[in-house]
Amino acid sequence: MRLIVIAKECLPGRVKTRLTPMLSPHEAALLASVSLEQTLRTVRAVEVDERVLLLDGDPGGLDTSGFRVAAQAGGRLDERIAAAFDDRFSPVLLIGMDTPQVTRGMLQAVVDDDVSDAWFGPATDGGFWALGLRSARGDLVRGVPMSQSDTGDAQLRRLRRAGLQTRLLPVLTDVDRIEDAVSVAAAAAGTPFAAAVGSLGVSTRSRTAALAGSARR
Repeated sequence: MRLIVIAKECLPGRVKTRLTPMLSPHEAALLASVSLEQTLRTVRAVEVDERVLLLDGDPGGLDTSGFRVAAQAGGRLDERIAAAFDDRFSPVLLIGMDTPQVTRGMLQAVVDDDVSDAWFGPATDGGFWALGLRSARGDLVRGVPMSQSDTGDAQLRRLRRAGLQTRLLPVLTDVDRIEDAVSVAAAAAGTPFAAAVGSLGVSTRSRTAALAGSARR
């Protein structure tokens, strides 16, 4: 199996913009970088034929050992994801960089599954954090509306309408908003991501913002 991590270069003002202004652009980029690095470490521990970092940008000082680094295709997000399934290397599992709480066990269970035709990891925001196909086909992704509350449902329908026996993976939270960072840090206690959230005082900032919001209502 090929295991792909699709990611963006962690530059201030370019990643995790919904964490600002509560965090500075630099702090938001730092959290994104820690999330990506932790995801790569987890994937590095999974027994697969090939690991690929599908990157929008430059790896810079990122530790990419154990990965083949490839540039993302152009176009909308659905087209960039679909391109990862177009070269017919099979099976393939693609995950994002925003779920540092993912575990080796979750991913190894997919690798060891010799029954399912597809694997799908729903996200709490209505999207998805993982998509896998035993027989890679980009057309099963291309055209699915991305970054919407029904993106996950649309993608899952696409798989099922193709007659694929689809295994559902655990529901995970993407780190997009400040509350997500707090929730994911709690789920990934003892990890570098949780430590980064703690060092930035994210939980305190989140509570302060919540109290301020309540006072305004």
